[in-house]
Amino acid sequence: MTTALSTRDKRILELARQNGRVTVDELVATLSVTAQTIRKDLNTLCTQGFMARVHGGAILSSGVENLGYEARRRLCVEEKRAIGRAAAAIIPDGASLFINIGTTTEEVARYLAERSNLLVITNNLNVVDILCRNPSIEIIVVGGRVRHADRAAVGPSAVAFIKHFKVDYAVIGTSAIDGDGSLLDFDLDEVQVSSAIVENARSVILVADQTKRSRSAPVRVGHMGDIDIFVTDVIEGSDLVPVCEAHDVRVVAALARGPEPGRGNGEA
Repeated sequence: MTTALSTRDKRILELARQNGRVTVDELVATLSVTAQTIRKDLNTLCTQGFMARVHGGAILSSGVENLGYEARRRLCVEEKRAIGRAAAAIIPDGASLFINIGTTTEEVARYLAERSNLLVITNNLNVVDILCRNPSIEIIVVGGRVRHADRAAVGPSAVAFIKHFKVDYAVIGTSAIDGDGSLLDFDLDEVQVSSAIVENARSVILVADQTKRSRSAPVRVGHMGDIDIFVTDVIEGSDLVPVCEAHDVRVVAALARGPEPGRGNGEA
């Protein structure tokens, strides 16, 4: 049974909503209490379903409402950069690709920004801003209703537009990954766009950090079996390792210290 939240608990949740995550050290400094007290508070909030623990702190774990886009930008910054670098390295010059909405897909775009002879089709206006300064990258913007919150073009027009293409690669993100390999999101319009992107790419690259494995979301995008390459920060010990092996998904763990699992034989 969920008990009433204390004033400090409410403040912790408020800070998490603003920043995407909270760390023990930051909360100790902000709330002027001991690290032991903060860890107890976080454990309580996690037990009640408000948050999920990650290394050094916690994130919101709402299964029905996503974090604000700016808050998501501040979450796992270094991990997303590593993922972006690793995913961009997979894509050769001269390729055609989709890039959908997401703070991690934007990191992939940053590492593609100096590349040559790419054709990029995107519903993410932030990606347009990142890539448009390079004249050797041709950009096609997906038409549709633009959401003010994240500058994504979504809706039936966007889906219909995407279906005119067949590209070499798709770079997609997801809000949550279930233990059975289901890819989940919060917005049906966004899911329909992502599904169309997956269907119209020869090779699909999923980019998602480990915190996505601690979350839940209500709308099913697809399954790991729909993915060709999964680029994450770390995956050792995750339930997704056997799922990826069973579906022949190549895994690239951008921050792994040892051999990365992939295609069931250790190949990265």
